[in-house]
Amino acid sequence: MLSVAEAHARVLALVAPLGTENVPLAEAGGRVLAEPVVATRDQPPFPASAMDGYAVRDADARPGATLRVIGAAQAGARFDGRVGPGEAARIFTGAPIPEGADAVLIQEDAERDPDLDSTIRVRPGRDEARHIRPAAADFAAGASLSAPRRLRPADVALLAAMNAAAVPVARRPVVALIPTGDELVSPGVAPGPDQIVASNNYGLKAMLEAAGAEARLLPIARDTPESLAAVLALTEDADLVVTLGGASVGEFDIVRDTAVAHGLALDFYKVAMRPGKPLMAGRLGARAMLGLPGNPVSALVCGQLFVVPAVERMLGLSGALPEPMPARLAGPVEANGPRTHYMRARVEPGPEGWSCTPFPRQDSALLSVLAAANALLVRAPRAPAQPAGDKVEFVWAL
Repeated sequence: MLSVAEAHARVLALVAPLGTENVPLAEAGGRVLAEPVVATRDQPPFPASAMDGYAVRDADARPGATLRVIGAAQAGARFDGRVGPGEAARIFTGAPIPEGADAVLIQEDAERDPDLDSTIRVRPGRDEARHIRPAAADFAAGASLSAPRRLRPADVALLAAMNAAAVPVARRPVVALIPTGDELVSPGVAPGPDQIVASNNYGLKAMLEAAGAEARLLPIARDTPESLAAVLALTEDADLVVTLGGASVGEFDIVRDTAVAHGLALDFYKVAMRPGKPLMAGRLGARAMLGLPGNPVSALVCGQLFVVPAVERMLGLSGALPEPMPARLAGPVEANGPRTHYMRARVEPGPEGWSCTPFPRQDSALLSVLAAANALLVRAPRAPAQPAGDKVEFVWAL
């Protein structure tokens, strides 16, 4: 069996970055920027007031001085005159600084004469700061936003300020999700006495769409080669095919043989991990294909460790495994077996950093435990028993 790191590397080798497309900036949030974007103008494009107040010559704004107000400037409408000695121009935040002025006297430091509306007096103890944002203080024309990167709200705002109306982003990978098994029915359908409701495909759809994919729910493939072949035929335009269940060694686990019979070039089968041992990967024509276990926790853990990285790689990102974080055990754990164990756990701040509490029940069928977990405690193969307080590593659960 392959290690998790070896299997992860081989999954990434099955996929490659996809093409790019231009999208309106309003639709770019969460997408992956594929190419750097260059600013076409300075920001701000002129020296601008950082406060409401009066544009003045700093040398004139001595405490007790009287200044004559000769005009006003507001955001979007500059004062076209010049501020001379003993003069001031009313100004508002974001307005261009008039010629001749080199400071903004904040309005709290200006006393308006009720009898002479055009005159202000500088209050004692005035704020000595200039309160001017220089031209290009934020960025200059020619500055760029690097790529690839997933666009956060702050990135989108920056692109707007750079005057980018549309941006080049990576095409969303199309992932076809195929649940398998006679025992499954879709949510909302009344199960038979021996059936259960399909859940893996819905959890993975949410996980992969959060990662940037277009995830498609395909019909449930029944436990016959003919049924699975018919559903596989619906994946011709997908970039990645993910089957759920049917990849183990039981008499009705037919995914591998059926896929191979229809052109799958199998790369590997089985990974030394729990949950998630019966994982398979290969290429089905032009598509990459991953066969995930049927137990829901196994499927979702494999989704986090292998499918999400594959999607990220197709988006032009690194697709790296989640970075392990250090923590202290809140309670003891038993010795581990020969496979890497991803234990469902709850991680919270503790007196010495993160405190990790694994759940007592680790059955890979227990979705309620996975939903209550916010982390996966990572235990190396054949790790010894550990008492409370020992150092461990975890990854955040998706």
